Amino acid sequence: MFAELASYERLGDELRATEQALSSALFGERAVARALIAERSYQVAGYALFFPTFSTFLAREGLWLEDLFVRPAHRKAGVGRALLAAVAAAAAAQGGRLEWAALDWNELALGFYRRLGARTMKEWVTHRLDGEALSRLAEQAGSSLASGTDHRR
Repeated sequence: MFAELASYERLGDELRATEQALSSALFGERAVARALIAERSYQVAGYALFFPTFSTFLAREGLWLEDLFVRPAHRKAGVGRALLAAVAAAAAAQGGRLEWAALDWNELALGFYRRLGARTMKEWVTHRLDGEALSRLAEQAGSSLASGTDHRR
């Protein structure tokens, strides 16, 4: 289903996940994410993949929904709502919040989220460092630490 999601989001060339890496991330000694799989009529219909976050303002753990994907044949049948409700229940149980990002062109998803009462955080802009830019900045960590500018506590 990762490949199906990547294709739908027009990001197929960015998919690098392997079965082994996913298994480690979900079930390994240091699991970093959780997933829910939805079935409908004995078929895998979709999934939600999420992981913990932390809010300094709330001083509580929250959840970040990385993926919510429902296969086309199962859309508009309540599968996405059921998956999102289950993740929301996990976030509510810990007193935190649930956050996620959506592609700005995905009106089907954006409308679904609006109908659920989600609000768009227009004042927040997502940023990403990866590849060469990430490596370049990471290389500076050694010199920053050596010069005594590390402010971690």
